[in-house]
Amino acid sequence: MVQKMTLGKTREDSFLWCAMKRLCKDKLALAGLIIVVLFLIVGFAAPLLAPHDPTAVNTAIRLQMPSWEYPLGTDQLGRCMLSRLIYGTQTTLVNALAVLGGILAVGVPLGIIAGYKGGWIDNLIMRAADIVCTFPSSLLALAVVSILGPSLLNIMIVLVCLWWAPFARIMRSTVLKVKEKDYVMAAQAAGSSKLKIMVQHILLNSISPIVVYSTLRVGMIIMHIAGFSFIGLGTQPPQADWGVMLSDSREFITTAPLMMVWPGLAIMLSVFSLNMLGEGLNQALMPGSSKKARRLGDGE
Repeated sequence: MVQKMTLGKTREDSFLWCAMKRLCKDKLALAGLIIVVLFLIVGFAAPLLAPHDPTAVNTAIRLQMPSWEYPLGTDQLGRCMLSRLIYGTQTTLVNALAVLGGILAVGVPLGIIAGYKGGWIDNLIMRAADIVCTFPSSLLALAVVSILGPSLLNIMIVLVCLWWAPFARIMRSTVLKVKEKDYVMAAQAAGSSKLKIMVQHILLNSISPIVVYSTLRVGMIIMHIAGFSFIGLGTQPPQADWGVMLSDSREFITTAPLMMVWPGLAIMLSVFSLNMLGEGLNQALMPGSSKKARRLGDGE
């Protein structure tokens, strides 16, 4: 009985449990989480949810209004807008998550090494981050595409190469505080390896700002992917993408305005929900330090 009560108290007093309770009280954050989860489900289950082939052309039914067979209507080539929107969710979100994964794979380890090691290694990594932050991502992506040709993969590589720096800064700043904690000192005194200390003791206790900033950064990645696809430098037709759908609708904005409405709403709703979730996570994981992750990422 005593053990049960102790375990219950430990659970209620734990950091994650308190963070979950704070997040559940934030209605906007919960709404954002639900919308993000729905987008992910739609994206990964696109082949099961799409009513038609998103690339099937049928000019006999071009620019149709919404109907039972085509709930969101058809585009200029007679393709189902709902099917293209669903597959566009898959393309945009999966690519955005892939970019985020690449950024985390580069920025987080470098930030941990810089903060834990210090000295010339810290100076080298942070100076590299300073140099990377001086490059405008849009202009560099345009330069790369002009040399290698239009490709979403090229855009993704540029974003990973440039956007690891804010994550490294955030991680380094947190590691500098965590490595002075008693449990890290105890692990060092016990003879634990540096790799074990960095992973088990430092990384796990420094991850909260990264989680918050990652949620906020995904929205920017989605905007960049859609923007480059809109101008023809990202996803290439006939592959479904929200940016490509917006680009296709430019010529028909007066005759078929719904072609622009659906992908525009998808981009707006996904970015808005991610921002709301990010703000909620910021308050839940780092109470009393509003927008801390953003300030650190921007180098303020």
